Amino acid sequence: MNQQKAVAQQQLTDYASRLKVCGHPLRLMLLCHIARQGNPCVSQLWDCLGQPQPVVSQHLAVLKEKGIVASEVQGNRRIYSIVDPFVKRIVAGLADLVEIPETVETNGTNESGESVEGVESNEGVDDVASGAASGNPGSAQQLR
Repeated sequence: MNQQKAVAQQQLTDYASRLKVCGHPLRLMLLCHIARQGNPCVSQLWDCLGQPQPVVSQHLAVLKEKGIVASEVQGNRRIYSIVDPFVKRIVAGLADLVEIPETVETNGTNESGESVEGVESNEGVDDVASGAASGNPGSAQQLR
């Protein structure tokens, strides 16, 4: 019985860790776009989110490092897909419940001029970029 309890606790800890990585609004938006568009290329993700390429790339790198997404080069395009089955199920359900705009302006509004909260958040990403530039690898932990 204690072994079953330990296994259940470890599984819940693993799920919590994956949910934490996906909990950033921009990462969640990325995952919803990947799920809806069926393996988009990275430039399509930049366009949809209205974010600079480095910001989107940093968030994709975190998701990739944690085994949530994978990328594949097809010609001159890098295609992303959700490979974690647990996250894929959650995002599929979320994408059905939440209206995700097809494109987002860089000022935090969608095509209709409606405010899209959290999308323009670069929180943590600037810390990574400045940490990398200063040679401080510990700064990358703030993004994760």
